[in-house]
Amino acid sequence: MGQVSKIGAFSSSVIKLLNLDIPINTPIFIGESNILHMKNNHPVDFEKYFPVMAEIIAEPDYVCINKKDGSLEYVKEYKPDQVKVAVRVSTNGTYYARTLYVLNNQRVLDFIEKGILKRVKQS
Repeated sequence: MGQVSKIGAFSSSVIKLLNLDIPINTPIFIGESNILHMKNNHPVDFEKYFPVMAEIIAEPDYVCINKKDGSLEYVKEYKPDQVKVAVRVSTNGTYYARTLYVLNNQRVLDFIEKGILKRVKQS
């Protein structure tokens, strides 16, 4: 299956905000297949933002649960970009960072306005 490494963990603020039923500091991993997906599907975004992926997970500006696929989305602003990291749980209950890419700014504003993206208050 390739190399897997820990890239972050769920903070108490994200767990509370999204009403998740998981322990604080539940690890978030990234595997070779996830990295390959990001490199292949979002090469420019990967090049620019992969080095700060752990920071996006540790200190997001916004989070939400994607209703379509149940993934947990971490969004951080790096002006002018809004960068998303999607985290999904595998069949064995392990959380993986699945993808990373820059979002459309208008879409982010719409999601904030609709209350889909929730602001994370940093402690």
